[in-house]
Amino acid sequence: MKNKYDYPRPQLYRESFQSLDGEWLLNQQTIQVPYPPQAPLSCYQGEIGEHLHYQKTFILDDHMFGKEKSIHLHFGAVDQIAKVFINHQCVGEHQGGYLPFWFDITSFIQDGENLLEVQVTDQLSDLYPYGKQKKKSGGMWYTPVSGIWQSVWLEAVQSHYIQDLKITPSLDQIHLHIETTADYYQVSIVADELFLKEIFHDKDIDIDIPSSYRHLWTTENPYLYRIFIDTDNDHVESYFALRTVEVKNQDILLNGKPIFIHGVLDQGYFHDGLYLPHQMNEYEKDILRMKELGFNCLRKHIKVEPEAFYFACDQLGMLVIQDHVNNGQYHYIRDTVLPNLGFKYRLDHVRGKQLQKYIYQKHMLDTLKHLYNHPCIIGYTIFNEGWGQIQADNMYQLCQDYDSSRFYDATSGWFHQKLSDVQSEHVYFRNKVLKNKQNRPILLSECGGYTRIVDQHVYSSRHYGYGTTHSEEELTDQMIKMYEEMVLPSIDHGLCGCIYTQLSDIEDEINGLYTYDRQVCKVNKQRLLKLQKQIQKAFEEKKRI
Repeated sequence: MKNKYDYPRPQLYRESFQSLDGEWLLNQQTIQVPYPPQAPLSCYQGEIGEHLHYQKTFILDDHMFGKEKSIHLHFGAVDQIAKVFINHQCVGEHQGGYLPFWFDITSFIQDGENLLEVQVTDQLSDLYPYGKQKKKSGGMWYTPVSGIWQSVWLEAVQSHYIQDLKITPSLDQIHLHIETTADYYQVSIVADELFLKEIFHDKDIDIDIPSSYRHLWTTENPYLYRIFIDTDNDHVESYFALRTVEVKNQDILLNGKPIFIHGVLDQGYFHDGLYLPHQMNEYEKDILRMKELGFNCLRKHIKVEPEAFYFACDQLGMLVIQDHVNNGQYHYIRDTVLPNLGFKYRLDHVRGKQLQKYIYQKHMLDTLKHLYNHPCIIGYTIFNEGWGQIQADNMYQLCQDYDSSRFYDATSGWFHQKLSDVQSEHVYFRNKVLKNKQNRPILLSECGGYTRIVDQHVYSSRHYGYGTTHSEEELTDQMIKMYEEMVLPSIDHGLCGCIYTQLSDIEDEINGLYTYDRQVCKVNKQRLLKLQKQIQKAFEEKKRI
């Protein structure tokens, strides 16, 4: 790879790769894929309706040809319903806008030029996950994203190819599950040097890491091992880390030690690409921007990113709390106004919404499977502020059954039911000391959100946020006051983490630590770094670390 982000699936890298990104036709007008048509970077000049017809001609690269090779067509994400055709023949359909999918198109390919067509229907139906998209954007709801919004690519595989990997780490070994039809395969692992090269027949194996090669993954030292897997006709590359996440009493433990989650809400919006940055290495820049301010965690808010984001977090040592993406209806009075007035409980055993429940549950479990191997992900948010919330206890149990190696915030903010790994609170407009009510770690999963306008870097005439400031000094003062009055005293009562709203401005919402274009840091970096050290010291004294 020329660039480490050129390949869209870093957890299962294979050399036989051909990108189809670039110029396509959308409704007979040119568009730059993978940017959604609403994004300036797409260069799309046509109308955007509920039905989108994409077209792309391509010729297979020479290295994709070979005896007994199959050709797979991959989509990173298409919102919401996609029907795919090769040379006017339907090869398959996919529903849901945030997860990857693929089709075997071998029997549809012809010599020379091929025509790929994607018919998309995006009515922003609340049956499907939709996140923060809204047809009439404003406030905390943003411009909708339609159609193709992640990379499209081809790969060539042979009969005994590695279909998937599932890597479960501990502090001294990994459990490796491999999906392949091959009778045997070879595993090679590299730390500072090659230390294992062995042939296996079982599809589930445990591999001990010798003590001399053991390096734990932490935010300060995010050590990654390289792993290579070979069958008789396939070779793939991946990576893993040694790290564990546990919940014990009122602590979240990383590698067996209590950790304070000093985090930021990250919604993954960009001024020019909306759901995508201009270049994939912009994810690295966002991570480093937050590290420069002392933060160690990003709460990825109601959006599943391209794998480049998680790859960058794995490499740079940024913890991630990943939100599942909501479907179902949002009610302003029920889900926002009343909870902020103190009405924070309601039953969520809703009748007559079986299709909504089925779609959400499937997307939730598919997300867990898709992101399983990324060590940066330490926890998941199942429901946020009641949006689409349905049978949270049941969803929590399903998540735990599939992946017990992370913690789960079942109901972030309010409408708590019986099951969750944390006591999750949202506090805006005031500072209060949080008290432990459930004998669980307290996670202040949203707070702050103070606004500051930076002239020449505002992208809407309307402004939205949770408290007004007018300068770098005033915004920094307000943040420090919140941490000193609410966060620091709450550590004594079991607070294990705090998520500040938010990483950057987004459209109307001007409460970011950076402007929407990432050109201006709106706070004082040195003062926030000093604050982080103060928080860490208080936490270590409480935990006697």
